[in-house]
Amino acid sequence: MAIKSVLILTAGFGEGHNAASRNLAAALTELGISSEVHDVFAEAYGPLNRMVQRGYVLAINYTPIVWKIVFDLMDRTPLVSGGISVFARAAKVLRRHIDRMKPDIVVSTYPGCGHLLETLYPAGKERPFRTVTVITDSLTINASWHTCHSDHFILPNTETATVLRRIGIAEERLHVTGFPVPMLFAEPNPTRQVPSAGDPWRVLYMVNSGHHTAPAIVEKLLTLPQIRLEVTVGHNVALGKKLTTLAAEKGIPLAVHGWVPNISELIRRNHVLISKAGGATVQEALAARTPMIITQIVPGQEEGNARLLTEASAGMVAQGPEAILAAVQTVCSAKAYLAFCDAIAPLSHPSAARDGAVLLQSLRP
Repeated sequence: MAIKSVLILTAGFGEGHNAASRNLAAALTELGISSEVHDVFAEAYGPLNRMVQRGYVLAINYTPIVWKIVFDLMDRTPLVSGGISVFARAAKVLRRHIDRMKPDIVVSTYPGCGHLLETLYPAGKERPFRTVTVITDSLTINASWHTCHSDHFILPNTETATVLRRIGIAEERLHVTGFPVPMLFAEPNPTRQVPSAGDPWRVLYMVNSGHHTAPAIVEKLLTLPQIRLEVTVGHNVALGKKLTTLAAEKGIPLAVHGWVPNISELIRRNHVLISKAGGATVQEALAARTPMIITQIVPGQEEGNARLLTEASAGMVAQGPEAILAAVQTVCSAKAYLAFCDAIAPLSHPSAARDGAVLLQSLRP
């Protein structure tokens, strides 16, 4: 019997969870399978949830040591599983979605969602659906991802599968289909080549955190005559104006974008990406085979994303304007650039959303 519906659970603590959910839902639609994406924490707690999200962003940007302590507590203690029961309102919202949809599969792209399911279906209670966990980071996998029940795991790469295998998760539950990136990446992409003589290197700087350091970084990058720089600033209008003024004063062209819906296309069309080590950002760069320079690493979950790139020689870590300038100069040289592109190839999963959807389709109710 074919599956008919899939409930996908996410949470807005890091864009990777939402991105994976949206992209997987789009691929399921392509297969004719009904799906819904829900953030039950946002639905249950509204303004309070948004306040906590803002606190999370402030913590990872300004007090990363504090966030590292929290991450380690979640990894080494039953903090998540023991504390999830306080989210009774979210559990009720989740129950209503399950009762209404009667899904064949429930997918979790955020670890807290899996533990929330266990408040409704504790150990020994039969579930009327299959459970699948989409892990959105690499290598440094917090225990909260796998200490709750999940029939299957969708993983971003073989390196992460090795980590889970070592802690005792059975091989038949591990599926390396890749992080569900937008289906745009599955479209043919021109072979990565160095610019023709006289053409600039196209460099994209995505400022999705660390806004206070962005002007100094852009000022350094504008000193490189061989690059054409694009910068995205999201909803930070003031930063966008500041960068535009900075470039105008120097008489150097600079494309500054606010929030853009086609960020994936920007990643595909540029030679180099500069940004933080977020799960979605790293995986989209890999899908596009775009070498990446990482400027910020959130302690805990993003450490593995950075390791994945650097250990494979598929990217660099450079923190601070001078280091970023030097990294761009390194990557934007013909021999180094082609070496980075070759190293990325084994880690690239441009069809991951479709492959993940096909996997879900294969799981009989």
